[in-house]
Formats: sequence, C-alpha cells, structure tokens
Amino acid sequence: MKIEVWSDVMCPLCYIGKTNLDTALERFEHKDNVEIVYRPFQLFPNAPSNTGQDYYAWTAEIHGGGMSIDSVREGNKPVVKMAKDIGLDYNLDTLVPSNTSDALRVAVYAQEQGKAGEWMDRVYKAYFTDSLDIGDHETLARLAGESSLDAKEVLDMLSSDKYKDTVKNERQYGSQLGITGTPFYVINDKYAVSGARTSSAFLDMLEQVWREEHPLQMIAPVSDGDSEGGLCGDGVCKI
Repeated sequence: MKIEVWSDVMCPLCYIGKTNLDTALERFEHKDNVEIVYRPFQLFPNAPSNTGQDYYAWTAEIHGGGMSIDSVREGNKPVVKMAKDIGLDYNLDTLVPSNTSDALRVAVYAQEQGKAGEWMDRVYKAYFTDSLDIGDHETLARLAGESSLDAKEVLDMLSSDKYKDTVKNERQYGSQLGITGTPFYVINDKYAVSGARTSSAFLDMLEQVWREEHPLQMIAPVSDGDSEGGLCGDGVCKI
C-alpha cells in the first residue's frame, strides 16, 4: 500500500495528521507493507520571512486581508487543543513565521534519502513547538543532522537552487489533482482523503483499503481426490 501525504510545514493540521497517521500505522497489522511518500504542497509560496510580525498578524496578512488578527487567534484555539490532546505542544505566541520553501526543499531531499518521516517530525516540532526559524539555512541544516540526514549536504543544497522547481511543480501537480488545502492523502493512486483525521479513523481507512485491495480468494482442491471437508449451512451439513 502506498500513501502519498501532501502537506506543508506551516500547516498545523498537517502535524496533527502525521502524528495520528503514525499512531494508526503502529496498530495496523500490515504496516510493513505500507510505503509513505511525502509530497510538498506549499500553501503560500509568496509568504514573506523575517517580517518581525507575530504568527497571528503574519497569518492574517498572507491571507490577503481577508482575516483579522483576532479571528486568526480565535480560530487556532481549537487546533491548539486538538494538538494538545494527542501530546503536541503548539506555542503559537512565540512561533517564528517563515516562508516554507526551503524547509520543503529539504523534505524533497529527505524523501530521496528515505528519511522524510523523520524530517517532517523534526521540522514540525521546530516550527510549532520550539519556535525556531525554519527559513534560516543554518537552522535547517542543524535540524537535518538531528533527522539522520547529512547536515553539510543539506546546507550545500540550500545554497543552490536545487529542488526549487520541484517544490513549485509539485504544488502545480497537486492543484491539477484537485488539492486545495492540506493535509491531503492519496492511497494507491485511487483513494483520496482530506483533512487531519483521528488515529482511529486512519486505522479504519487503512483496514478498509487493505480489504478492498486484497479480497479473499477461494482455493481450489490441489487434486481430484481432495474433499472439501464438508460444509454446514441452512440447517444441513454436507460431506
């Protein structure tokens, strides 16, 4: 089973969704047969960095003035609670708002290295909990090292244009699929799920897809002399 996870580092529901999906996978009988592919879907490609604004003012601004600072603050309260309920601490008052392009470039690199899950965990925590500047290259390189990636390779990559087009093209492709927000999940290229679900909902989804993709098949007798062993039904047993 392949699950493509479309997400952005700045998306608070993506961190919740990843945590719940990871919990569901730990409970899933066939977890060793599941491949997770993280794909970048940058929500606000033109979002500024280093503005000195707090999270609430910055978020209101990048939405084009369609939201007030107070509405951003109030709207995030249930999200903070949802995170808290699954053991995540969101420190939005001290969060350092940043454009996520570089963090997503590292995510593409991490996917190639087979370490995307570790990277996403670390960069989400850095952003939402640790109040680190994920627009700073040195910070990203250090976080990469903490995610079993090569910090020097990451720093060299960030100093170049590598993966910039990939991040842009992935968003374009995601939009063509009909993705308008994150998180968004595509399973086996045929099932789509949007939004952060509970771990139980994710587990139900995994089990349902597994059953549909692996239906039971009747096994024919291995030889003409084989008996079906008898079968009871409708009050009659036949041998």
